[in-house]
Amino acid sequence: MTCKGICTRYKAQKPVGTGRYASGQRRCQICEIFIKWEGLWCPCCGYRLRTKPRNLKYKAKLRARVEADAAASMKPQISVTPEAIAISAESSEFVSTTLKTAVSEGWTKTKTVAELRKSEGMTIKKAKELVKEAFGVKSKPIPIKA
Repeated sequence: MTCKGICTRYKAQKPVGTGRYASGQRRCQICEIFIKWEGLWCPCCGYRLRTKPRNLKYKAKLRARVEADAAASMKPQISVTPEAIAISAESSEFVSTTLKTAVSEGWTKTKTVAELRKSEGMTIKKAKELVKEAFGVKSKPIPIKA
């Protein structure tokens, strides 16, 4: 297995600001070249391509970059509408009637929160706050005589 010169067609330029392996380049040890190739084996000599650095310092850099990219992609992309922020019991007649109905008919807090979220499209936090206010008025506990 020797270099046949085919790999020069796939030669990769050194990226600016990132590492070679982080940008998707692979290294062939036989051809002694970094190539832009998606396969596992060198198209030129058939030798297995290296996809990770051998040096401990560069391994740590690559690991940190991969973890940072994974954390960035895991962040949920939330688009909040101004209507969802401004909802309060006073601002929406439907919300206040729903809360009154929930209290009078004995709905659970969970059911009330689900109903508010479904009908008004508000956040869980805001719905829980409104339900807590509505259900906040509690009667005195009845003492049990033993």
